Amino acid sequence: MATKLPSPKPQDVCVLPLSVDDSQAWSNARLVKECIQGNEEAWSALIDKYKRLIFSIPVKYGFSQDDATDIFQAVCLELLSELPKLREPNALPKWIIQITSHKCFHFKRQQQRLELTDPASPVFDQNVAPKADTVLHQAEEEEKLRLAISELHPRCQRLVHMLFFEEPVRPYQEVAETLGLALGSIGFIRQRCLERLRKRLVEIGVE
Repeated sequence: MATKLPSPKPQDVCVLPLSVDDSQAWSNARLVKECIQGNEEAWSALIDKYKRLIFSIPVKYGFSQDDATDIFQAVCLELLSELPKLREPNALPKWIIQITSHKCFHFKRQQQRLELTDPASPVFDQNVAPKADTVLHQAEEEEKLRLAISELHPRCQRLVHMLFFEEPVRPYQEVAETLGLALGSIGFIRQRCLERLRKRLVEIGVE
């Protein structure tokens, strides 16, 4: 299957989804099945759905934008070749996290070998680098949060993103105008959306 691998853009560094897109409508079971059968649309949907998750992991390891892009490409190639071996489609997010963490580890080892042969290169301090199990845990928790937000009503998704994940933070007046809501209702709707989000997070086991 000749598939062109997409490159992440700067906004893909964001840990949480920036918007609701069509890729979220594809179930993992459907994505895996269709990708294995050579469906290009499914492959694009898989990458769109998980590109922020993949790209966030090398960022946690402290890699540069260029290095994170190289790791992203390496993960995509691994997924392309190894996806038929995935027995449980629902394990796709965790599997992607493990593959990406593995790539980060080996990429870091390669960098260390190069630094040992180049006296001008800064020495990598292993005590400063995040531990692999810590990064893996954080990525898994963030993926659960991403999933929980994606299951909210579209208006709640937009509200949560605008109030908590945009920089600079928007004033309530602007949020109300964007969503077509009364200014006085923002606080109530915000609380209701957060309660739904908390309930869902508890259900899926977020600590």
